[in-house]
Amino acid sequence: MEAQNIKTIETYFSALAAGDMATFSSLFADDVVWVQPGNNAFSGIKKGFNEVGAMVGGMMEASGGSFVVKPTSNPMANGDFVSIAVTFSGKTQTSSIDMTGVDLFQLKDNKIVGVWLFSDDQAAEDQFWGK
Repeated sequence: MEAQNIKTIETYFSALAAGDMATFSSLFADDVVWVQPGNNAFSGIKKGFNEVGAMVGGMMEASGGSFVVKPTSNPMANGDFVSIAVTFSGKTQTSSIDMTGVDLFQLKDNKIVGVWLFSDDQAAEDQFWGK
């Protein structure tokens, strides 16, 4: 189970890096819950892949397609949970961001059912995305 969960998260990051939205979206359960931290335009609890997809699309639009998330560690599994250290960066017309964080995924039946993100400097991320 843990090996398959790690493989799913590796596929998630590969699909994200390649812009393969078909594969990316196929990794989520229909009723996924994504908890986006902070107090910015994208913060809050997203329920279902339609809301997650709209958030990711909004981030790409706001950053002119420059927003990138990359793993900086191997995925670490504990039962249904996988965590991974990441770096994320992007630019808008008025600012830029280059920050580390941790992403935590919950999986069930080879699908991502929950996502929690943690940023190294949430106030700076909030400022980057704005309200």
